[in-house]
Amino acid sequence: MNIEDVEVFVGIDVGKAEHWATALTVGGKKLFDKALPNSQSRLREVYKHLGEHGRVLVVVDQPATIGALAVAVSPRPSRRRKLARSGTAKVVSAISRSP
Repeated sequence: MNIEDVEVFVGIDVGKAEHWATALTVGGKKLFDKALPNSQSRLREVYKHLGEHGRVLVVVDQPATIGALAVAVSPRPSRRRKLARSGTAKVVSAISRSP
């Protein structure tokens, strides 16, 4: 996948009780910017909604710890991959279904 294929960028800052997620289109339109409960069903709802706007790239700041659920329920788990590692921060992507 090329970055040019992405139509929605989602950043998730994870926390123990809830996460904060921000999603922007390629054009900079804000689609989502608020607290997100650490709930499997709620995460799936948000991913589904954002996938309606095109191909989605999800970045989770702590995918191996409290962010594991956000990664586990992301669309197309077979396409998840580690993109980069900088210090203690890890970046993981999940690509949703095509529009």
